[in-house]
Amino acid sequence: MFQWMRSISSRFGGLDSTNPQHQSFMRQLQKDVKAEQPLQKSLSSLNVTVLDLETSGFNADAGDKILSMGAIKIKHNRLVRDDAFYTLVHEPEAVSPEVSEVTGLTAEELEADGQSISEALEQFYQFAQADILVAHHASHERKFLQKYTYRTMGTNLQHRLLDTSFVFSIAAPDFEFRSLDDCCNYYDIPIKGRHNALGDAIMAAELWTRSIQTVQELGYETLQDVYAHLSHRRR
Repeated sequence: MFQWMRSISSRFGGLDSTNPQHQSFMRQLQKDVKAEQPLQKSLSSLNVTVLDLETSGFNADAGDKILSMGAIKIKHNRLVRDDAFYTLVHEPEAVSPEVSEVTGLTAEELEADGQSISEALEQFYQFAQADILVAHHASHERKFLQKYTYRTMGTNLQHRLLDTSFVFSIAAPDFEFRSLDDCCNYYDIPIKGRHNALGDAIMAAELWTRSIQTVQELGYETLQDVYAHLSHRRR
């Protein structure tokens, strides 16, 4: 399985962040993201990239590193299973025994097969394009993407990043638990490849599609409807 996952990132050639091609791509990407007007689109028509990051810890500001990145596309609220992204990041010194036990990643793998964080992010943004980004408990991904996007590219994270747990909370308001495992169990989504970045991204994507289907059945038609509900609930 790892050989297959490793090959996914090879479709996206890394860009040199100092060359005109890279700079042109990033400028165009920023324009495309800003041009997207998703709030009034139907929920099922949104172009979505669901991602997961495996990291050496939870505090990007304290120097924790991104170790691997996984993502998968959703079109018309269906997973596009052959449109996926996975890469390791060359941070072998950041793999503690505890991190290795949880993620299954080893320093040897990251040493042999990891890309620089700059290359990994460039390839990820080439994959995601102007899609809405989605993650489970997305504040974790937001902090790491924001820090390392700014550090490597000199620009802030431009994409809208949504949290599956917020949509799930509308779909299942009386369900108290919000971990990825708990939410997947609620919908009988198989738990496979846990704590692998692509495996977790696929499970989060399954959770997103099921939750979106439920909230649509409850009468929420657009992303603006979802935001309005969440805003009202917090008052």
